[in-house]
Amino acid sequence: MKPFESRDYRIFDMFNNQWALATAGDSSRYNTCTIAWGSLGTIWGGPGGGRPIATIYINPDRYTWELLKESDVFTVDFFPPEYRKALGYLGAHSGRDGDKVAAAGLTPKELAGGVTFEEANLTFVCHKLYQAPFERAGLADEINQGIYRNWQPHWMFVGEIIEVEDKR
Repeated sequence: MKPFESRDYRIFDMFNNQWALATAGDSSRYNTCTIAWGSLGTIWGGPGGGRPIATIYINPDRYTWELLKESDVFTVDFFPPEYRKALGYLGAHSGRDGDKVAAAGLTPKELAGGVTFEEANLTFVCHKLYQAPFERAGLADEINQGIYRNWQPHWMFVGEIIEVEDKR
C-alpha cells in the first residue's frame, strides 16, 4: 500500500464543497479549470491490488479539455478556503484569453511531470489511463433533459495516482 492510500480523504466534501483545479499540460504549456465533479477509488487490479485513481469530468468547451486529451499526466489540486475566490475566477475565465493563473494570484510549479500550485494544500498527480465522453444514450433522461439540455456531455478522465503532495 502506498502511504497516501491510508489517509482519510473527505471526497464528497472535497469535490462538492471545496472544489478543485484540474490541470493538464507541462510547464511550457498548461491550463487549469475549476471542477466540482470527481471521485477517488481503485480500478483495474485484483483484490488488494487495484490501482488508486482519480476520476475527473471536464466539458469539451473548456480549454483544459484540449490539453487533457493530449497529456499523459494531469493534476487535481485542492486549496484552503482563502483561495475560493481564485478558484471562482479560474472557473469563469479561459486560459485561451491570457494568463488567468497569474490573474488569480496562484504560483504554478512542476510536480512529477505535471503542473500544480504552491498554494494548493493537497495535490494528486495522475497518469492518465482512460478518457471518453459520456454518451447521451447511456445517460438518464433527467440528466439529458437537465444538465445537458443545452450542453455537450462531459468527458471522463481516469488517472492512476502516481504521487500525492499533502500539506494539510
